[in-house]
Amino acid sequence: MSIPEFSLLLISVLISVAGQFFLKMGAIKLGKVYGENMIDLILNMITIPELLLGLTCYGIGAVAYILLLTKVNLSVAAPAVSIGYIFSVLLGYFVLKETIPLTRVFGLGLIVSGVILVIWKKST
Repeated sequence: MSIPEFSLLLISVLISVAGQFFLKMGAIKLGKVYGENMIDLILNMITIPELLLGLTCYGIGAVAYILLLTKVNLSVAAPAVSIGYIFSVLLGYFVLKETIPLTRVFGLGLIVSGVILVIWKKST
């Protein structure tokens, strides 16, 4: 993967992770969903700015991903976007004060190793 392709991948991933973050912030405002309040909460989703911003970020991230797919094989691009998990966990830890158990750290290390192996292009 070239530097411009990797940059496009990072843009797609970071914008999508921002979307996840804003969706989480909107979900916190929305509150817990129960059977009896589900329809009201679904209708109220359009009034929560964080949810709208999160969906917008997802849309922009999808556009960047489509542009990436014009340059990179799906077998490289799809696994490579899993680096978003790392950014999501870091956002959860630093911003939302979530804990990261050791098993999750190990799993994230496996993801990073896998992405490196997938995008690594041997010089010939």
